[in-house]
Amino acid sequence: MSRIPAVPAERAGVIGRLAYRYARRRFGAVPEPVAVVRWHRRLFWASIVGELAYERAARVLPENVRELAVYRTATNVGCSWCVDFGTMLQRHRGLDIDRLRDIDQYPTSPLFTSDERLALGYADAMCARPMTVTDDQVARLVERFGRDGTLELTYSIAVEDQRATFNHALGLVDQGFSSGEACRVPMPGA
Repeated sequence: MSRIPAVPAERAGVIGRLAYRYARRRFGAVPEPVAVVRWHRRLFWASIVGELAYERAARVLPENVRELAVYRTATNVGCSWCVDFGTMLQRHRGLDIDRLRDIDQYPTSPLFTSDERLALGYADAMCARPMTVTDDQVARLVERFGRDGTLELTYSIAVEDQRATFNHALGLVDQGFSSGEACRVPMPGA
């Protein structure tokens, strides 16, 4: 159970209930971080606007590269909620989720492309404390993905690090989005 409880729908206000309804329709359930942050109305708005803007802006990198780096960030932080939700999102996007079991072996696993390995290594370097990102690493990213792609990757990893740290600190754990019962969440367009 989270360290701060979710705001129940009956206490979420009209806007909160509309946001919950949208989330249920889109994801099959209200993501607990959304319901927890609803206690702080301004942060609720800031997080929703920020997430929607990020979703619309992040279009340069190949989806598999970005999503794997985000997933790796969640595993580095140790956020089971983010791992669960991220697995569901990858499944919905038609990405291969079976290989996520081998994410720790990405440097040598044939399941990951050289582009994915480059992004996953960058996620590891960004999440290390202290950070271990090198000039050479960024230069290789710019060479492969361009400046825009490198900026998008960096932003995506940083945003996920923020999400995962927030969720993990508040004790938010997986909601079952990626397993059994949560597969009730329909594929987009289905």
